Amino acid sequence: MAKLYTNENFPLPVVEALRQLKHDVQTSYESGKANQAIPDVEVLAFATAHGRILITLNRKHFIGLHNQNSAHAGIVVCTFDADSAALAARIDAALAAQPDMAGKLVRVNRPQ
Repeated sequence: MAKLYTNENFPLPVVEALRQLKHDVQTSYESGKANQAIPDVEVLAFATAHGRILITLNRKHFIGLHNQNSAHAGIVVCTFDADSAALAARIDAALAAQPDMAGKLVRVNRPQ
C-alpha cells in the first residue's frame, strides 16, 4: 500500500480509515510539524524527502505548487466529506488506479 503524509488540516478519522485499508499514513502531528504555520511548500518538501504522497484538503495551494514543480512523490487533493470511510475508500481507489504517483496530482472529489 501507499506511503502517505497528511497536512495538519486533514481529518484524523480519514487517516484512521486509510490505515484500516493498510496504507502507511504519517500525519503532520506525528512528524512534529503541526501547529507551526509551516508554509505549504515546506510541507510538500517534507513529504517528498520522505517518499510520501501528500494528501490534503488544501486544494488551491497544492495544485498551484504542483503546477510550479512536479518533482514530488505525488499529491492527492480532496474535497471534504463528513463520511470519513467513504472519503478513505475513494482515496484508496484513486491510489490503486494510479500505482506510480511520482510527479502526479490526483483529485478526489465528493460525489454530487
